[in-house]
Amino acid sequence: MSKEVTEEGEASQQVRDYVDPPPAPLFDAQELSLWSFYRAVIAEFVATLLFLYITIATVIGYNKQADNPCETVGLLGVAWAFGGMIFILVYSTAGISGGHINPAVTFGLLLIRKVSLIRAIAYMVAQCLGAICGVGIVKGILEDYYEDVGGGANTVSPLYSKGTALGAEIIGTFVLVYTVLSATDPKRNARDSHVPVLAPLPIGFAVFLVHLATIPITGTGINPARSFGAAVIYNKDKAWDDQWIFWVGPFLGALAAALYHQFVLRATAIKALGSFTSQPG
Repeated sequence: MSKEVTEEGEASQQVRDYVDPPPAPLFDAQELSLWSFYRAVIAEFVATLLFLYITIATVIGYNKQADNPCETVGLLGVAWAFGGMIFILVYSTAGISGGHINPAVTFGLLLIRKVSLIRAIAYMVAQCLGAICGVGIVKGILEDYYEDVGGGANTVSPLYSKGTALGAEIIGTFVLVYTVLSATDPKRNARDSHVPVLAPLPIGFAVFLVHLATIPITGTGINPARSFGAAVIYNKDKAWDDQWIFWVGPFLGALAAALYHQFVLRATAIKALGSFTSQPG
């Protein structure tokens, strides 16, 4: 076993043609003095606001004509709205803030030390505030229909148990965060020069496909800011009763995706052990 680990560690050193960026410090108070930090936080706020405005308006339009689906975009169109907006917004903001637009994504990147704790907290607060503002704009524009169709809030379908809903949120968020980590992996960026340009595309498709699978179960959260913003503006008991599912599920899914990416796909532990056992003496 030690020979295999040693050989794998030596091979990884020989073929590596990229350099991993150093891990972000857990606490970096110096960030608070940089304009780039506040610019990134503002970008996350605006991106999440736009995301919620377009998607919740689409959901309300779909629900308003539930008795005649031919007059609306349908479930497929709702899924496209979420996936398409993520594609657009990640592409637009990736160079400024990283294009998280989701506390679960931010949490996953924090776990693998791509962002500091201070930046992660600031992003999550900005995302939640942006979501509240985005849904608030929708309510102001579509006030006649907003309350009647549930305000676009995430709730568990009566056909499914809360356990099933929690599982759907965990798996759905795992798919999303796994895709984000894989699409932005510096190893792939070094090997395939087109990857940084195309990264928003698989991320958007992941959101689209997860929505197709889980809209009938939970309306699809996989984004605590999206669920929280809709619940705050709608503010009905049903939305708050199920709210914990849309926080616990995504954060557990992000945790599982981060562990899988780091310790299985990138074999961090094996590489470290290989490096250790290959030292002389």
